[in-house]
Amino acid sequence: MNIIKRVAGAIFVVYALTVFFITMLVVIIPIWLMSKLPDPYAARYIHPIFKGWMSIYMPLICCPVVRKGKHHFAKGENYVVVLNHNSLMDIPVSSPWIPGANRTLGKIEITKIPVFSIIYTAGAILVDRKDGASRRASFVKMQEALEKGINLCLYPEGTRNKTDKPLQHFFDGAFATAVKTQKPIIPGLLFNTRNILPHTVKFWARPGIINIHFLEPVPTKGLTLEDVPYLKEKIHNIMETYYLEHLNQLS
Repeated sequence: MNIIKRVAGAIFVVYALTVFFITMLVVIIPIWLMSKLPDPYAARYIHPIFKGWMSIYMPLICCPVVRKGKHHFAKGENYVVVLNHNSLMDIPVSSPWIPGANRTLGKIEITKIPVFSIIYTAGAILVDRKDGASRRASFVKMQEALEKGINLCLYPEGTRNKTDKPLQHFFDGAFATAVKTQKPIIPGLLFNTRNILPHTVKFWARPGIINIHFLEPVPTKGLTLEDVPYLKEKIHNIMETYYLEHLNQLS
């Protein structure tokens, strides 16, 4: 990477972070107040604030989001939404663009960031991945969220994909939760976030269009925990095939 491109990318990061924190100050009090309500009300009232915020923020940093497949979310139904994970840029895109109230699974370490922790805590089910009791409690909370009519937004790869493969191995958690609650799973694919904010270069980013595509729901009615490996493989294949078919035209 030449010096001009390196400096331009660093300037863009400074600009994006500055706009993020300025706009965050506008929404932080409403989000904090809504977070004091019990679910499902907290999730229902917080979601449009998140969506409105990101609908302004993302175009301001020249990273507009194009969504496809909203019609797969049926009125009165809620889902386990599973997404690929290539970049930290996935986070401000995923949850706000899922139609309707949703919760995501978040690392408890992020709550140590001053001020931002208020926003982060309001939209996430927190988990300490090093603590077995915390992991078990997070599964209970995810099931409770689904039972209250709230969508779940999960990354079954567990962490950002830093490999050359389209998708990493999927963990069981999202699929076991869907089976236990008998909720359908909606696969979702994010495109171009890795190009905008790559993991290979520190403090560097560039603008670009982000696409998020939601695919047809996969039912779990009648499935048991014994079916989780089959379900996981099925959805992995669906997502990988779709990603490869659309990658070149959308990245």
